Amino acid sequence: MNLDEASLTQCLAVPRWVRAVLDGQPYSSKAALFAVAEREAATLTADEVEQALAGHPRIGDKSGSATSRAEQSGVDNVDQFVAANREYEQRFGRIYLVCAAGRGGDELLADLRERLVNTDEAELAVTVRELGKIALLRLAKVVQ
Repeated sequence: MNLDEASLTQCLAVPRWVRAVLDGQPYSSKAALFAVAEREAATLTADEVEQALAGHPRIGDKSGSATSRAEQSGVDNVDQFVAANREYEQRFGRIYLVCAAGRGGDELLADLRERLVNTDEAELAVTVRELGKIALLRLAKVVQ
């Protein structure tokens, strides 16, 4: 496994996370690498979440990176997402983020609507978990 800062930043654009994963090298196995990556992603702060979200397109926004477009390929109800995203952003002050890989648009839209009733603290925790899932999926592609 040859990890570098640029490839890890594409997984999760949080310098502390990137540094922690890099500092753990060399890893004895992929499992050891993923354990560190998952542990560090689970401890993201609110500021780090904002940092990470700066590079993520909105669900349904097809202008993002090729990676994001592939991850969101199941989203087809874009007009409904525009309105729901707006409501989410007004409620929480950040974009709605979910690990969309392998999930359809209706499922994602239902998830967004369900999350609108979360407290700020609960929603931050959900967003941290979702960022972690996305980071691990992307990391798996890096180390293939």
